[in-house]
Amino acid sequence: MIPSLGLGRRLRLGMVGGGATSLIGDSHRVASRMDDRYALVAGAFDIDPAQGRSFAADVGVAPDRAYDTYQAMLEGEAKRDDRCDLVAICTPNSTHYPIARAFVEAGFSVVCEKPLTTSVADAVALVNAVKERGVLFAVMYGYTGFPLVREARAMVAAGELGTIRVVHTEFAHGGYAAATATGDAPPTWRLDPAIQGPSFALGDIGTHALFLASYITGQQASEVAADLHSFVPGRALEDNAHVMLRFDSGARGTLWASGVAAGVIHGHRIRVFGEKAGLEWHQSRPNELLLLPRTGRPTVIERDTRGLSPLSLHRQRVGAGHANGYFESWANIYSDIADVLAARLMGRAPEPLALHFPTVLDGARGVKFIDAAMASAARNGAWVSCAW
Repeated sequence: MIPSLGLGRRLRLGMVGGGATSLIGDSHRVASRMDDRYALVAGAFDIDPAQGRSFAADVGVAPDRAYDTYQAMLEGEAKRDDRCDLVAICTPNSTHYPIARAFVEAGFSVVCEKPLTTSVADAVALVNAVKERGVLFAVMYGYTGFPLVREARAMVAAGELGTIRVVHTEFAHGGYAAATATGDAPPTWRLDPAIQGPSFALGDIGTHALFLASYITGQQASEVAADLHSFVPGRALEDNAHVMLRFDSGARGTLWASGVAAGVIHGHRIRVFGEKAGLEWHQSRPNELLLLPRTGRPTVIERDTRGLSPLSLHRQRVGAGHANGYFESWANIYSDIADVLAARLMGRAPEPLALHFPTVLDGARGVKFIDAAMASAARNGAWVSCAW
């Protein structure tokens, strides 16, 4: 069930980036609209001001709130009584930090694309700024909004798998298997260090795989040993990464992130093994969770069936037999944020089940992980601490 906000109005959403040519911006807009909890009221949508204003008109943003730059948006919104309740940052990686820091310091709550920043120093500074200003800050690791990912988390927390021993998490695709972009290939800016940051495979998709493992197991990676490689000649950033993981509560794991897994479209999956049982989840089959008991037959747990945890059922949208997908998962994150924002505005405690969206600290841990993996690879796979 999706409860009402109780505010008597929709939350006001602003957006930086995410214009007409942005795939990720559309994901944010669809997710924010799905439960009718947000209204997109302001934005600086494009690096080209004319295109940004044109797009603003297309999505119904008033001309006086269609800004040419994020600086102009910050200045304009800060003066309004009806300023944005939440600002979504949907720009390329290298711009996340300056934009997020500016809005946080002005007292705006933020939801930011990942990776949070392109350096550990900036991640630390942003975590501190959020703490000092007391704003809400979410990072869009949207796959943790799937009900059965949340069911996996609840099962691990309840001890159904016993002590967690082994974790294998991966996110691999073949979008960059070719040397040049052709047809519907992904954008080439993701391979440009000036825009993408110091890492491609880990920064673009590896942090998703890492957070999925941490979210489900409740454990944080403490040390990494990494092999990073670029198979396509001439690339400045790695297009494949294998990382061994040591977790802070004793589990061991592996992470594979790749943009050169030829023939794979969107290979995001995780396997978690405890002393009693294992779990397996594939993002391509998000409405099924495979339970592997140490004794007995494997069982497929389906979404919205009897006996699921309150955490899983909290954001169920349709009845059994109907599929929940990518946009619904993102919408669950946006609805969690809405619950917490509304509770703050009304001066009450939020629903505890809404406190499961990824935070600025989760984003910062991803940045520290990238930095440690790069340091490990430079030392031929030596173990390097990534503890926050």
